[in-house]
Amino acid sequence: MLTKWKSLAVLALLLSSPAFASDEPGVTATEIKIGGVFPFSGPASSIGVVGKGLVAYIQSVNDRGGINGRKINYIAYDDAYSPPKAVEQARKLVESDEIAFMFGQLGTPGISATAKYLKAKNVPSIAIVSGSSKFTEIASHPLTTTGLVSYDTEGKIYAKYLTRTLPNAKYAVLYQNDDLGKDYLNAFKTFLGKDFDRKVVAASYEVSEPTIDSQITNLKSSGAEALVIAGTPKFAAQAIRQASLIGWKATVIINFPSSSVGGTLTPAGLDKSVGVIVGTINKDLLDPAWKDDPGMQAYRAFLDKYLPGVDVTNGSYLTGYQQGILLEQILKQCGNDLSRKNIVAQAKNLRDFVVPTALPGIKVNTSETENMIWTQMRLQRWNGATWEAFGDVLDARSE
Repeated sequence: MLTKWKSLAVLALLLSSPAFASDEPGVTATEIKIGGVFPFSGPASSIGVVGKGLVAYIQSVNDRGGINGRKINYIAYDDAYSPPKAVEQARKLVESDEIAFMFGQLGTPGISATAKYLKAKNVPSIAIVSGSSKFTEIASHPLTTTGLVSYDTEGKIYAKYLTRTLPNAKYAVLYQNDDLGKDYLNAFKTFLGKDFDRKVVAASYEVSEPTIDSQITNLKSSGAEALVIAGTPKFAAQAIRQASLIGWKATVIINFPSSSVGGTLTPAGLDKSVGVIVGTINKDLLDPAWKDDPGMQAYRAFLDKYLPGVDVTNGSYLTGYQQGILLEQILKQCGNDLSRKNIVAQAKNLRDFVVPTALPGIKVNTSETENMIWTQMRLQRWNGATWEAFGDVLDARSE
Protein backbone atom coordinates (compact mmCIF):
# COMPACT_ATOMS: atom_id res chain seq x y z
CA MET A 1 0.00 0.00 0.00
CA LEU A 2 2.86 2.33 0.88
CA THR A 3 4.48 1.61 -2.49
CA LYS A 4 1.23 2.49 -4.26
CA TRP A 5 0.99 5.82 -2.45
CA LYS A 6 4.65 6.55 -3.27
CA SER A 7 3.97 5.88 -6.95
CA LEU A 8 0.95 8.16 -6.91
CA ALA A 9 2.98 10.89 -5.19
CA VAL A 10 5.73 10.64 -7.81
CA LEU A 11 3.12 10.78 -10.59
CA ALA A 12 1.49 13.83 -9.03
CA LEU A 13 4.87 15.53 -8.75
CA LEU A 14 5.64 14.84 -12.39
CA LEU A 15 2.26 16.13 -13.52
CA SER A 16 2.62 19.33 -11.52
CA SER A 17 6.24 20.05 -12.43
CA PRO A 18 7.28 22.56 -15.12
CA ALA A 19 8.70 19.62 -17.10
CA PHE A 20 5.17 18.39 -17.82
CA ALA A 21 4.90 20.28 -21.09
CA SER A 22 1.18 19.90 -21.69
CA ASP A 23 0.53 22.38 -18.87
CA GLU A 24 2.35 25.14 -20.73
CA PRO A 25 1.05 26.86 -23.89
CA GLY A 26 3.20 26.18 -26.92
CA VAL A 27 5.42 23.64 -25.18
CA THR A 28 5.72 19.92 -25.83
CA ALA A 29 8.41 17.39 -25.01
CA THR A 30 10.06 18.07 -28.38
CA GLU A 31 9.41 21.72 -29.23
CA ILE A 32 8.60 25.21 -28.02
CA LYS A 33 6.43 27.45 -30.18
CA ILE A 34 7.36 31.15 -30.25
CA GLY A 35 5.89 34.01 -32.30
CA GLY A 36 6.98 37.31 -33.79
CA VAL A 37 5.55 40.10 -35.93
CA PHE A 38 7.68 42.15 -38.35
CA PRO A 39 7.23 44.74 -41.10
CA PHE A 40 8.38 42.44 -43.88
CA SER A 41 6.53 44.77 -46.27
CA GLY A 42 5.46 48.40 -46.13
CA PRO A 43 7.36 51.62 -45.33
CA ALA A 44 9.69 50.00 -42.77
CA SER A 45 10.47 46.82 -44.72
CA SER A 46 14.20 47.57 -44.75
CA ILE A 47 14.31 46.91 -41.00
CA GLY A 48 11.89 44.02 -41.30
CA VAL A 49 14.84 41.87 -42.31
CA VAL A 50 15.70 41.75 -38.61
CA GLY A 51 13.04 39.03 -38.56
CA LYS A 52 14.75 37.17 -41.40
CA GLY A 53 18.05 37.23 -39.51
CA LEU A 54 16.34 35.92 -36.38
CA VAL A 55 14.52 33.13 -38.25
CA ALA A 56 17.80 32.06 -39.88
CA TYR A 57 19.59 31.97 -36.52
CA ILE A 58 16.82 29.84 -35.03
CA GLN A 59 17.24 27.44 -37.94
CA SER A 60 20.94 27.18 -37.06
CA VAL A 61 19.99 26.39 -33.44
CA ASN A 62 17.61 23.67 -34.58
CA ASP A 63 20.28 22.25 -36.89
CA ARG A 64 22.50 21.92 -33.81
CA GLY A 65 19.80 19.90 -32.07
CA GLY A 66 17.74 22.64 -30.47
CA ILE A 67 17.91 23.64 -26.80
CA ASN A 68 17.51 21.24 -23.90
CA GLY A 69 16.18 18.61 -26.29
CA ARG A 70 13.56 20.86 -27.88
CA LYS A 71 13.45 22.45 -31.32
CA ILE A 72 12.20 26.01 -31.67
CA ASN A 73 9.11 26.40 -33.81
CA TYR A 74 9.28 30.12 -34.58
CA ILE A 75 6.30 31.62 -36.41
CA ALA A 76 6.84 35.06 -37.94
CA TYR A 77 4.07 37.14 -39.53
CA ASP A 78 4.07 40.37 -41.52
CA ASP A 79 2.20 43.45 -40.26
CA ALA A 80 3.43 45.86 -42.98
CA TYR A 81 4.14 48.39 -40.18
CA SER A 82 0.37 48.71 -39.67
CA PRO A 83 -0.91 48.70 -36.06
CA PRO A 84 -4.30 47.10 -36.89
CA LYS A 85 -2.51 44.36 -38.83
CA ALA A 86 -0.10 43.85 -35.92
CA VAL A 87 -3.06 43.25 -33.60
CA GLU A 88 -4.57 40.79 -36.06
CA GLN A 89 -1.32 38.85 -36.33
CA ALA A 90 -0.71 38.84 -32.58
CA ARG A 91 -4.20 37.41 -31.99
CA LYS A 92 -3.52 34.72 -34.56
CA LEU A 93 -0.26 33.76 -32.86
CA VAL A 94 -1.85 33.56 -29.41
CA GLU A 95 -5.27 32.13 -30.17
CA SER A 96 -4.67 29.97 -33.27
CA ASP A 97 -0.99 29.06 -33.15
CA GLU A 98 -0.99 28.93 -29.33
CA ILE A 99 2.55 30.20 -28.86
CA ALA A 100 4.41 30.11 -25.56
CA PHE A 101 5.50 33.73 -25.89
CA MET A 102 6.34 36.54 -28.29
CA PHE A 103 9.95 37.26 -29.08
CA GLY A 104 11.53 40.07 -31.07
CA GLN A 105 8.38 41.83 -32.30
CA LEU A 106 9.54 44.87 -34.29
CA GLY A 107 8.02 48.31 -34.76
CA THR A 108 6.95 50.78 -32.09
CA PRO A 109 3.46 51.43 -33.56
CA GLY A 110 2.62 47.71 -33.79
CA ILE A 111 4.08 46.90 -30.39
CA SER A 112 2.07 49.76 -28.86
CA ALA A 113 -1.10 48.42 -30.47
CA THR A 114 -0.61 44.85 -29.25
CA ALA A 115 0.83 45.48 -25.76
CA LYS A 116 -2.50 45.67 -23.92
CA TYR A 117 -3.84 42.53 -25.59
CA LEU A 118 -0.70 40.47 -24.86
CA LYS A 119 -0.67 41.61 -21.24
CA ALA A 120 -4.34 40.65 -20.84
CA LYS A 121 -3.59 37.20 -22.26
CA ASN A 122 -0.56 36.85 -19.93
CA VAL A 123 1.75 36.35 -22.94
CA PRO A 124 5.35 37.54 -22.40
CA SER A 125 6.79 39.82 -25.08
CA ILE A 126 10.55 39.46 -24.87
CA ALA A 127 13.29 41.52 -26.55
CA ILE A 128 10.91 43.76 -28.47
CA VAL A 129 12.71 45.73 -31.17
CA SER A 130 11.69 49.16 -30.00
CA GLY A 131 13.47 51.70 -27.87
CA SER A 132 10.29 53.54 -26.90
CA SER A 133 10.79 54.66 -23.31
CA LYS A 134 7.25 53.71 -22.30
CA PHE A 135 8.12 50.01 -22.61
CA THR A 136 10.85 50.40 -19.98
CA GLU A 137 8.16 51.20 -17.37
CA ILE A 138 8.07 47.81 -15.70
CA ALA A 139 4.89 48.45 -13.70
CA SER A 140 2.96 49.00 -16.94
CA HIS A 141 4.77 46.28 -18.93
CA PRO A 142 5.68 43.54 -16.42
CA LEU A 143 5.94 40.79 -19.09
CA THR A 144 8.17 42.78 -21.46
CA THR A 145 11.87 43.27 -22.06
CA THR A 146 13.25 45.65 -24.69
CA GLY A 147 15.81 44.80 -27.36
CA LEU A 148 17.12 48.28 -28.21
CA VAL A 149 18.79 51.01 -26.22
CA SER A 150 15.90 53.29 -25.29
CA TYR A 151 15.31 56.17 -27.68
CA ASP A 152 15.33 58.47 -24.65
CA THR A 153 18.84 57.37 -23.67
CA GLU A 154 20.07 57.49 -27.26
CA GLY A 155 18.60 60.95 -27.81
CA LYS A 156 20.25 62.32 -24.67
CA ILE A 157 23.60 60.89 -25.81
CA TYR A 158 23.26 62.84 -29.07
CA ALA A 159 22.15 66.01 -27.30
CA LYS A 160 25.13 65.82 -24.98
CA TYR A 161 27.51 65.22 -27.91
CA LEU A 162 26.19 68.24 -29.81
CA THR A 163 26.34 70.58 -26.80
CA ARG A 164 29.98 69.60 -26.38
CA THR A 165 31.03 69.87 -30.04
CA LEU A 166 28.69 72.65 -31.23
CA PRO A 167 27.83 74.51 -28.01
CA ASN A 168 26.64 77.70 -29.66
CA ALA A 169 24.85 76.19 -32.65
CA LYS A 170 21.20 75.57 -33.46
CA TYR A 171 20.15 71.93 -33.95
CA ALA A 172 17.53 70.67 -36.40
CA VAL A 173 15.53 67.53 -35.55
CA LEU A 174 13.59 65.65 -38.20
CA TYR A 175 11.37 63.13 -36.44
CA GLN A 176 8.83 60.48 -37.37
CA ASN A 177 5.46 61.56 -36.00
CA ASP A 178 4.93 58.59 -33.67
CA ASP A 179 6.32 57.27 -30.40
CA LEU A 180 9.65 56.49 -32.05
CA GLY A 181 10.39 59.98 -33.30
CA LYS A 182 8.80 61.82 -30.38
CA ASP A 183 11.00 60.01 -27.85
CA TYR A 184 14.14 61.44 -29.45
CA LEU A 185 12.66 64.94 -29.58
CA ASN A 186 11.60 64.70 -25.93
CA ALA A 187 15.11 63.56 -25.00
CA PHE A 188 16.47 66.81 -26.44
CA LYS A 189 13.78 68.76 -24.54
CA THR A 190 14.75 67.07 -21.28
CA PHE A 191 18.48 67.46 -21.80
CA LEU A 192 18.44 71.09 -23.00
CA GLY A 193 15.70 72.25 -20.63
CA LYS A 194 15.00 75.98 -20.93
CA ASP A 195 17.42 76.24 -23.87
CA PHE A 196 15.41 73.86 -26.05
CA ASP A 197 13.19 76.44 -27.77
CA ARG A 198 16.18 78.64 -28.52
CA LYS A 199 18.48 75.90 -29.77
CA VAL A 200 16.22 73.40 -31.55
CA VAL A 201 14.06 73.64 -34.65
CA ALA A 202 11.99 70.54 -35.37
CA ALA A 203 9.96 69.10 -38.23
CA SER A 204 7.88 65.93 -38.35
CA TYR A 205 6.77 63.55 -41.09
CA GLU A 206 4.22 60.76 -41.45
CA VAL A 207 5.28 57.27 -42.57
CA SER A 208 2.72 57.57 -45.36
CA GLU A 209 4.51 60.54 -46.93
CA PRO A 210 6.38 59.76 -50.16
CA THR A 211 9.21 62.21 -49.46
CA ILE A 212 10.56 64.53 -46.77
CA ASP A 213 12.50 66.85 -49.12
CA SER A 214 10.46 69.92 -48.16
CA GLN A 215 11.07 69.35 -44.44
CA ILE A 216 14.84 69.16 -45.01
CA THR A 217 14.83 72.32 -47.13
CA ASN A 218 12.88 74.20 -44.45
CA LEU A 219 15.17 72.95 -41.67
CA LYS A 220 18.24 74.13 -43.58
CA SER A 221 16.73 77.61 -43.86
CA SER A 222 16.70 77.82 -40.04
CA GLY A 223 20.47 78.11 -40.02
CA ALA A 224 20.94 74.94 -37.96
CA GLU A 225 24.46 73.49 -37.98
CA ALA A 226 23.39 69.98 -37.00
CA LEU A 227 20.67 67.66 -38.31
CA VAL A 228 19.37 64.83 -36.12
CA ILE A 229 17.24 62.29 -37.99
CA ALA A 230 14.91 60.25 -35.78
CA GLY A 231 12.98 57.80 -37.91
CA THR A 232 13.18 54.69 -40.05
CA PRO A 233 15.75 53.90 -42.80
CA LYS A 234 13.69 54.93 -45.83
CA PHE A 235 13.30 58.47 -44.55
CA ALA A 236 16.77 58.70 -43.02
CA ALA A 237 18.20 57.87 -46.46
CA GLN A 238 16.03 60.53 -48.09
CA ALA A 239 17.09 63.12 -45.50
CA ILE A 240 20.82 62.45 -45.88
CA ARG A 241 20.54 62.57 -49.66
CA GLN A 242 18.45 65.75 -49.76
CA ALA A 243 20.72 67.56 -47.28
CA SER A 244 23.68 66.76 -49.53
CA LEU A 245 21.88 67.79 -52.72
CA ILE A 246 20.95 71.23 -51.34
CA GLY A 247 24.46 71.78 -50.00
CA TRP A 248 23.64 71.70 -46.30
CA LYS A 249 26.98 71.10 -44.58
CA ALA A 250 25.48 70.13 -41.25
CA THR A 251 26.73 67.61 -38.71
CA VAL A 252 24.33 64.74 -39.41
CA ILE A 253 23.29 62.26 -36.72
CA ILE A 254 20.98 59.33 -37.47
CA ASN A 255 19.29 57.06 -34.93
CA PHE A 256 20.32 53.43 -34.37
CA PRO A 257 17.26 51.92 -36.13
CA SER A 258 18.51 53.67 -39.29
CA SER A 259 22.19 52.80 -38.91
CA SER A 260 22.36 50.06 -41.53
CA VAL A 261 24.82 50.69 -44.35
CA GLY A 262 22.75 48.67 -46.80
CA GLY A 263 19.39 49.91 -45.55
CA THR A 264 20.17 53.62 -45.18
CA LEU A 265 23.59 54.80 -46.33
CA THR A 266 23.66 52.97 -49.66
CA PRO A 267 20.25 54.33 -50.77
CA ALA A 268 21.34 57.80 -49.58
CA GLY A 269 24.67 57.50 -51.39
CA LEU A 270 27.78 56.30 -49.61
CA ASP A 271 29.63 59.43 -50.70
CA LYS A 272 26.80 61.67 -49.53
CA SER A 273 26.82 59.90 -46.15
CA VAL A 274 30.44 60.68 -45.27
CA GLY A 275 30.58 62.17 -41.79
CA VAL A 276 27.22 60.79 -40.64
CA ILE A 277 27.29 59.83 -36.94
CA VAL A 278 25.29 57.20 -35.07
CA GLY A 279 25.39 55.41 -31.73
CA THR A 280 25.81 51.65 -31.90
CA ILE A 281 26.29 48.49 -29.87
CA ASN A 282 27.77 46.49 -32.76
CA LYS A 283 31.05 45.73 -34.42
CA ASP A 284 30.98 46.67 -38.11
CA LEU A 285 31.28 43.80 -40.58
CA LEU A 286 33.03 46.10 -43.07
CA ASP A 287 35.61 47.36 -40.58
CA PRO A 288 38.96 45.62 -41.19
CA ALA A 289 39.66 45.91 -37.47
CA TRP A 290 37.24 43.00 -36.92
CA LYS A 291 38.47 40.85 -39.81
CA ASP A 292 40.00 38.23 -37.50
CA ASP A 293 37.52 38.68 -34.65
CA PRO A 294 36.00 35.27 -33.74
CA GLY A 295 32.54 36.74 -33.22
CA MET A 296 32.48 38.40 -36.62
CA GLN A 297 34.02 35.37 -38.31
CA ALA A 298 31.19 33.26 -36.91
CA TYR A 299 28.68 35.81 -38.19
CA ARG A 300 30.19 35.75 -41.70
CA ALA A 301 30.04 31.95 -41.71
CA PHE A 302 26.42 32.12 -40.57
CA LEU A 303 25.51 34.49 -43.41
CA ASP A 304 27.23 32.26 -45.97
CA LYS A 305 25.32 29.18 -44.80
CA TYR A 306 21.89 30.47 -43.79
CA LEU A 307 21.44 33.74 -45.69
CA PRO A 308 23.52 33.34 -48.86
CA GLY A 309 23.31 36.24 -51.27
CA VAL A 310 21.85 38.83 -48.87
CA ASP A 311 23.31 42.31 -48.59
CA VAL A 312 25.83 41.79 -45.80
CA THR A 313 26.07 45.55 -45.31
CA ASN A 314 22.46 45.62 -44.05
CA GLY A 315 23.01 45.73 -40.30
CA SER A 316 19.44 44.63 -39.64
CA TYR A 317 20.50 41.04 -40.37
CA LEU A 318 23.10 41.41 -37.60
CA THR A 319 20.42 42.69 -35.23
CA GLY A 320 18.35 39.59 -35.98
CA TYR A 321 21.39 37.36 -35.44
CA GLN A 322 22.03 38.97 -32.06
CA GLN A 323 18.38 38.55 -31.13
CA GLY A 324 18.77 34.85 -31.86
CA ILE A 325 21.79 34.61 -29.58
CA LEU A 326 19.79 36.25 -26.78
CA LEU A 327 16.82 33.92 -27.31
CA GLU A 328 19.14 30.92 -27.17
CA GLN A 329 20.67 32.12 -23.89
CA ILE A 330 17.29 32.79 -22.28
CA LEU A 331 15.98 29.34 -23.23
CA LYS A 332 19.17 27.70 -21.95
CA GLN A 333 18.71 29.45 -18.62
CA CYS A 334 15.09 28.27 -18.48
CA GLY A 335 16.20 24.64 -18.44
CA ASN A 336 13.12 22.45 -18.48
CA ASP A 337 10.90 25.06 -16.83
CA LEU A 338 9.30 26.75 -19.84
CA SER A 339 6.44 28.29 -17.93
CA ARG A 340 5.67 31.84 -18.97
CA LYS A 341 6.62 32.96 -15.47
CA ASN A 342 10.09 31.48 -15.75
CA ILE A 343 10.58 32.77 -19.29
CA VAL A 344 10.06 36.30 -18.00
CA ALA A 345 12.23 35.60 -14.95
CA GLN A 346 15.16 34.39 -17.07
CA ALA A 347 14.78 37.22 -19.60
CA LYS A 348 15.25 39.51 -16.58
CA ASN A 349 18.19 37.49 -15.27
CA LEU A 350 20.91 38.10 -17.87
CA ARG A 351 24.15 38.82 -16.03
CA ASP A 352 27.17 40.34 -17.79
CA PHE A 353 26.21 38.36 -20.88
CA VAL A 354 28.48 39.12 -23.82
CA VAL A 355 27.10 38.91 -27.35
CA PRO A 356 30.15 38.10 -29.52
CA THR A 357 29.28 40.68 -32.19
CA ALA A 358 28.86 43.56 -29.72
CA LEU A 359 31.60 46.14 -29.24
CA PRO A 360 34.15 45.51 -26.46
CA GLY A 361 32.91 46.70 -23.09
CA ILE A 362 29.25 46.34 -23.95
CA LYS A 363 27.46 43.71 -21.87
CA VAL A 364 23.88 42.65 -21.29
CA ASN A 365 22.47 42.98 -17.78
CA THR A 366 18.79 42.67 -16.92
CA SER A 367 16.97 42.39 -13.62
CA GLU A 368 13.55 42.75 -12.02
CA THR A 369 14.10 46.52 -12.07
CA GLU A 370 15.93 46.78 -15.44
CA ASN A 371 14.14 45.33 -18.45
CA MET A 372 16.40 46.88 -21.11
CA ILE A 373 18.68 44.29 -22.72
CA TRP A 374 20.97 47.00 -24.10
CA THR A 375 21.86 50.11 -22.09
CA GLN A 376 25.22 51.08 -23.63
CA MET A 377 26.37 52.61 -26.92
CA ARG A 378 29.45 54.00 -28.61
CA LEU A 379 29.43 56.72 -31.25
CA GLN A 380 30.75 55.98 -34.74
CA ARG A 381 31.27 58.04 -37.91
CA TRP A 382 30.95 56.92 -41.55
CA ASN A 383 34.17 57.53 -43.51
CA GLY A 384 32.88 56.48 -46.92
CA ALA A 385 33.89 52.85 -46.60
CA THR A 386 33.35 51.79 -42.97
CA TRP A 387 32.12 53.05 -39.63
CA GLU A 388 34.87 54.41 -37.36
CA ALA A 389 34.07 54.20 -33.64
CA PHE A 390 35.20 57.09 -31.44
CA GLY A 391 34.91 58.12 -27.81
CA ASP A 392 34.05 55.93 -24.83
CA VAL A 393 31.27 53.41 -24.28
CA LEU A 394 28.31 55.42 -22.99
CA ASP A 395 25.88 54.01 -20.45
CA ALA A 396 22.18 54.64 -19.94
CA ARG A 397 22.86 55.88 -16.43
CA SER A 398 25.66 58.26 -17.36
CA GLU A 399 24.43 60.22 -20.34
